Amino acid sequence: MIKRTSLIVLWLLLLVGCAKPLPQDKLDYVGEWRSKEMVLLILADGTVSYERLKNGGKVSINGPLQEFNGNDFAVGFGLLTTTFVVSEPPYQENGHWYMVVDGVRLRKQDEWESL
Repeated sequence: MIKRTSLIVLWLLLLVGCAKPLPQDKLDYVGEWRSKEMVLLILADGTVSYERLKNGGKVSINGPLQEFNGNDFAVGFGLLTTTFVVSEPPYQENGHWYMVVDGVRLRKQDEWESL
């Protein structure tokens, strides 16, 4: 049992180590982004957590950011990678940050809103 637990811990550490920090020109993506049906958390170290309610179900993805392709970004491990299509990269409007990911307009949460 201890051997199995050690292998699981080692595997998780390897997965976490696969994240690539965000490039300097993409730091506006960092933060917690929300809409009524989607939550997207992007950390500066390249960790991404995503949850979306759609068609009566819930989709969740947690993993390392692999790369940016223009404004779009890929998250996952090897063949299990998902690309997020960013039709409007982060922008400010009326004192708030927004971006459009996979057709959903998200608002960046202020730090005090996340507490």
